[in-house]
Amino acid sequence: MRVAKEGWPFIIGFWALLAAFFLLHWMIAFWVWLPVAVWVIAFFRDPIRTGERGANVVIAPADGLVVSIVDVDEPTYLQGRVQRVAIFMNVFDVHVNRYPMDGTVEYRHYLPGKFGHAGTDKASEVNEQSSVGLLTGKGKILVRQIAGLVARRIITDHQAGTAVAQGERMGLIRFGSRVDVFLPAAATVTVRVGERTQAGRTVIARWN
Repeated sequence: MRVAKEGWPFIIGFWALLAAFFLLHWMIAFWVWLPVAVWVIAFFRDPIRTGERGANVVIAPADGLVVSIVDVDEPTYLQGRVQRVAIFMNVFDVHVNRYPMDGTVEYRHYLPGKFGHAGTDKASEVNEQSSVGLLTGKGKILVRQIAGLVARRIITDHQAGTAVAQGERMGLIRFGSRVDVFLPAAATVTVRVGERTQAGRTVIARWN
């Protein structure tokens, strides 16, 4: 199993504690901690994903549940009325995020904020977040990584000016969170609320 590099300090720490419980013969603590130690490996898994690719498709940036598809105003990068697809990741989902299209990172903005439930509609505005504006062959799109109740660290890999590839790793959010994709009207959303997505595999929109 491939594991995200950010996970190794946590994995080593959790398994070192498990080993200490075993060596001290604290077997109740050992058996209680064992599933947690296994879970932390699963949390930081980084599977290789293949699927449909191309300039006419937008692929999911995150594993999770589509919790809303709404029209909103996006004043910072797209600067107009757009479609927002929100994908909520629980603590059992893969948390490595991927770029939905080929393009160039044109905009980066980090906003400190609250750590409320990431599944709520207001989370896209008030929670801690990192936004990446991507200039693609079809125009501009925006991807926003949003912290949640447990998440306390958003990692975004690339700076403005970087050329990135569809399905390439974009970053990671630790321990439960959400990713929003903002698309212009020229894209037709192909997923529905309640549908589950896989980063780098699920097509969430197609260009008209």
